Amino acid sequence: MAARAANDGDVGHAHGHIKVIAVIPARWASVRFPGKPLALLAGKPIIVHVCEQAKKSKHVQRIIVATDDQRIADAVTAAGFEARMTRADHVNGTSRIAEVAATLHADIIVNVQGDEPRIEPELIDLAIEALMNAGKGVPMSTVASPFMPDEDVNDPNFVKVAVGANGRALYFSRSRIPFHRVGAPTASEPLKHVGLYVYRREFLPLFVALAPTPLEQTEQLEQLRVLEHGHAISVAVGTARFHGVDTPQQLEKLEARST
Repeated sequence: MAARAANDGDVGHAHGHIKVIAVIPARWASVRFPGKPLALLAGKPIIVHVCEQAKKSKHVQRIIVATDDQRIADAVTAAGFEARMTRADHVNGTSRIAEVAATLHADIIVNVQGDEPRIEPELIDLAIEALMNAGKGVPMSTVASPFMPDEDVNDPNFVKVAVGANGRALYFSRSRIPFHRVGAPTASEPLKHVGLYVYRREFLPLFVALAPTPLEQTEQLEQLRVLEHGHAISVAVGTARFHGVDTPQQLEKLEARST
């Protein structure tokens, strides 16, 4: 794909005049998998696969990879996508995205994780639509999915989310929620959280300025900071058949599954 010659004054065609930009955070340093964004899957860097999946979204009008490593930026631009260099001292991907978003004229910023080479474009669109259709008092949205047959609901690496009748998140946890008490009816099955976030652009600087919270620190889940400070998160429910790559072993499994 040739790099899209978009400028910050573009007006999106989707959902009226709402402009949607996807910002993909990518860093070289990783304890479990250094250089992960440039690891090859089917002959292409993981980060390029993520860009290609985001491009298939019907709402995303521009894609920017936010990185602090020139090697990643070079690979992204060589594939025809846009990259922005950021500071190296960001504590997380949200902070890195907020640095880039502050320079953009957009209504909605989509945080597509840089280690999700098989993220379904339909899930990106569901998350965007969840925020578009939420009231102005809802500053962000995300996605949940039923568990796949080969996924262990009790695995703490799979984050679970409980969703209220109004479609908003009640809680995120590494523990199994809801707990199915013996003898109780199976009225609600656990939902896995998909690490995809959509923000109203003006909320991002507020989010990164929020003080860390006890539940966030206990579970090590940044999204809990939003709930603990009293902000709502709209949750769309779709089907996520793939999940992110955290280790070389997971990449090998995904490679085998892709052939």
